[in-house]
Amino acid sequence: MTPDASPPCDPLRHEVLAAVFGVRADAQGFASLHVLVWQRAQAPDAGRWALPGGDLAAGEDVERSMRRHLADKVDLAEVAHLEQLATFSDPARVPGRRVVATAFVGLVPWGVHPSLPADTAWRSLDHLPPTALDHGRIIDRAHERLRGKLSYTNIAFALAQDSFTIASLARIYYAVLGHHVDPTNLQRILARRGMLQRTGGTASPGPAGGRPAAQYAFTTRELRVTDPFAAFRPPDH
Repeated sequence: MTPDASPPCDPLRHEVLAAVFGVRADAQGFASLHVLVWQRAQAPDAGRWALPGGDLAAGEDVERSMRRHLADKVDLAEVAHLEQLATFSDPARVPGRRVVATAFVGLVPWGVHPSLPADTAWRSLDHLPPTALDHGRIIDRAHERLRGKLSYTNIAFALAQDSFTIASLARIYYAVLGHHVDPTNLQRILARRGMLQRTGGTASPGPAGGRPAAQYAFTTRELRVTDPFAAFRPPDH
């Protein structure tokens, strides 16, 4: 007797997704970390917010595919930094046909404003709307990766403008870490690691006037491990 043949299985689908972060200020000037998301119009999870991405095409590696989707869908032909985060392969992560996702962390500098479709927006992590599928978990993992790397690498170059004041750089650290970082200490630490240089320029004084603040730049805009054992901790530690 011939055993029953196993039912044919749908081929595995592989997608790429990116948690793209940027620091943005609200109307009151408060800076917070934002993530780029789009609102799903169809099931599953219609109406919820999802990360940009799409299917891995034949002949593409995952990074090339991710960059293509970002360029095509959200006008991000270049991101300041893109790195692979993790593979999410829970068989139940998407209803129906199994879908494996390779997720990335992407960073966009302050002041970059890509052209976005009507269904896509920057949303603050402090007020993130309901997310689709397992995308909230991916955002959390990506945020945790970014917080860690902010301490022991120079990854802030990908969130900052080409030139900046130390006070504005400290705002970026605050937005990512969620706690105050003293600007003087930040300058001292980054200078000791050889990551900062004076540009020779100054920022315009604010409404209150005062002495113009010196402007700085990162000595390199490529990722470097600057202190593998460093950690920026809240002030009470």
